[in-house]
Amino acid sequence: MMNKILATALFFSLLVSCGGNKSTDQNQDEPTQLSTGQLAAIGKLLVDESDCKTCHHPTNKIIGPAHKEVAEKYEFNDENIKYLAKRIIEGGSGVWGEVPMNGHPDLKQEDAEKMAIYVLSLDGEERK
Repeated sequence: MMNKILATALFFSLLVSCGGNKSTDQNQDEPTQLSTGQLAAIGKLLVDESDCKTCHHPTNKIIGPAHKEVAEKYEFNDENIKYLAKRIIEGGSGVWGEVPMNGHPDLKQEDAEKMAIYVLSLDGEERK
């Protein structure tokens, strides 16, 4: 009986001294950063689930410009990601003609940015 108690005490001592299953990685609390490709894939899903396809197509002009035309017009950088996200949320007209684009005020900024990343990725340009 004494051997079992000693063995159990030794086991728990080793477990505590080794830290159990706790990680000693100091970066464990940092959020995982997604690649541009992963963000674009999420953006594509968001675009596919939205009403964007009513007026836009990836490669063909419908009512609004093709997404690829938008990608060709704007450099793929953080400034234009934020600008296009703002346009997605607020809507507007005048940049591609007089037909207004409806706003999407219920869309979160980070989701609109993912959608913009997807659109800007369509011409093959790397993010700067």
